[in-house]
Amino acid sequence: MTRLRKLSTALGAVAATAYGGAILLSPPLSSNDHGSQLSAFQQKIHDPSAVLPSRQVQQSSLIGSSSVNPLDILVIGGGATGSGVALDAATRGLRVGLVEREDFSSGTSSRSTKLIHGGVRYLEKAVFKLDYGQLKLVFHALEERKQVIDNAPHLCNALPCMTPCFDWFEVVYYWMGLKMYDLVAGARLLHLSRYYSTKESVELFPTLATEGNGRSLRGTVVYYDGQMNDARLNVGLACTAALAGAAVLNHAEVVSLLKDSVGQRIIGARIRDNLTGKEFDTYAKVIVNAAGPYCDSVRKMADKNVRGVICPSSGVHIILPDYYSPEGMGLIVPKTKDGRVVFMLPWLGRTVAGTTDSNTAITFLPEPHEDEIQFILDAISDYLNVKVRRSDVLSAWSGIRPLATDPSAKNTESISRDHVVFEEHPGLVTITGGKWTTYRSMAEDAVDAAIKAGKLSSSGGCVTNNLRILGGEGWDPASFTVLTQQYVRMKLTHGGKVVPGVMDTASAKHLSHAYGTLAERVAAIAQNENLGKRLAHGYPFLEAEVAYCARHEYCESAIDFIARRSRLAFLDTDAARRALPRVIQLLAAEHKWDKSRQKEELQKAKDFLETFKSSKNAQFYDGKHN
Repeated sequence: MTRLRKLSTALGAVAATAYGGAILLSPPLSSNDHGSQLSAFQQKIHDPSAVLPSRQVQQSSLIGSSSVNPLDILVIGGGATGSGVALDAATRGLRVGLVEREDFSSGTSSRSTKLIHGGVRYLEKAVFKLDYGQLKLVFHALEERKQVIDNAPHLCNALPCMTPCFDWFEVVYYWMGLKMYDLVAGARLLHLSRYYSTKESVELFPTLATEGNGRSLRGTVVYYDGQMNDARLNVGLACTAALAGAAVLNHAEVVSLLKDSVGQRIIGARIRDNLTGKEFDTYAKVIVNAAGPYCDSVRKMADKNVRGVICPSSGVHIILPDYYSPEGMGLIVPKTKDGRVVFMLPWLGRTVAGTTDSNTAITFLPEPHEDEIQFILDAISDYLNVKVRRSDVLSAWSGIRPLATDPSAKNTESISRDHVVFEEHPGLVTITGGKWTTYRSMAEDAVDAAIKAGKLSSSGGCVTNNLRILGGEGWDPASFTVLTQQYVRMKLTHGGKVVPGVMDTASAKHLSHAYGTLAERVAAIAQNENLGKRLAHGYPFLEAEVAYCARHEYCESAIDFIARRSRLAFLDTDAARRALPRVIQLLAAEHKWDKSRQKEELQKAKDFLETFKSSKNAQFYDGKHN
């Protein structure tokens, strides 16, 4: 009962801090200071006639910089943080470029748990360790969670998450803890948490086990967190930055950094276009290194003797059929046998489960180990009344979390879940660590540091906390009805005959959520260009999306489409493999690929899908996994 007393004592303290104490959140935007600046960019980004600059135009902008006319900021890395930096800097009136070695969100940012965390676990640490720093993280996460959901309403939503309780102490403990969480959240609360009896819990979550391991379910406690389509949100950020004026270029790799004549300051980068092999120099007053797990590689281009700051951690997730979890309700196991947290959440019509947290080496295409997949299956099987089978795994992937140490710390034990920003070499600002939820404020900190490092002159302050991303302005959850009523899906059969198909609810909802207010443009392609056929049986992705993404979202390869523009590789590896020939055929028509390039794309995509360990490409020996 000591923990309970500690918890209840802390309630008053936290409430006092939240409403009358020392924690101060960032003040809201002053209409006098930023109103016109925000309004101008909102108008520019969400103008119905706005067209993204082509990839060629973006590359020309980067090549056009010079030592006498440099960009203000060049961002290295097109993940959530890098794309956020480009958007923030561009909306402050700075000249910005961004280069990404592969594709926007090709690394860690597309391999998350898909949750926009409000920091509920930090609250427990804050209470039991009486850690004020952890409490500040909770406030920060809650504030940023609200902004992410508000700024991309089509790609984000609130999700109830259920925690099963197998004794009455757990019921009271979790209920009190989550009520404290509600209190701390205040105006940033998504919905109130609540307790459900065993009977109510099973009605809400039919596959939940009520008996097992000598235990009986006493009920569940449900709280709300945010959920997102991470890669599409990242692509949306990059495209929004492009419309705001940033020159963003994917498949462009930094091969070296440029220094001034005395070698004291970084003044640009040598870049290779990985699609053509062409190299060029881009000059900038400040480089922002947002390369995630690879940020140490960039730092070593400036000084090969720098101490590494990245402590890579592997996070594995698996995808299971939809019947494992009901639509609109997640399950959280707060403590597995070895103390880790495991989630099981509905996502895009399937169930995502994870995650593991273990040390790993940094590799370009991390693969999940079979024992990690089995750990997740074992962990959730203790809480379900259905047989949990390895053969049900539709896809499994691994992501590398770039946990960071502060380079100024005296020892390496200061690994943080928070982010760090530093300039250890003149002209090179590095930002790393952190998490998806706080990408926006991480970007703000990085741009502030870059302005200081380069003595840059911006036209205003940060406005991204109220800036909706592309497709988000004016979007409504009922927007899909317009698609179902006004568009049809014209399909070309193998014999060359055009046949009409209805714009069914599943396809319309998918387009509305994936593209927001721009969904009608995709629907128009499906109708007018006979590209209304589905790419994979059982999934709502349409052929029209391939054409749209090639034209308007910098989709340059088959992997770009199956992994990031659509999420087919993550949802069902084998369905993605079956869709590949048609995806490549459509991209070839858009990008004028010859037969050799098409063959190369097919092989690269197949190799990529081999790293997603579905049941089909798991290795079985004598009935066991290897």
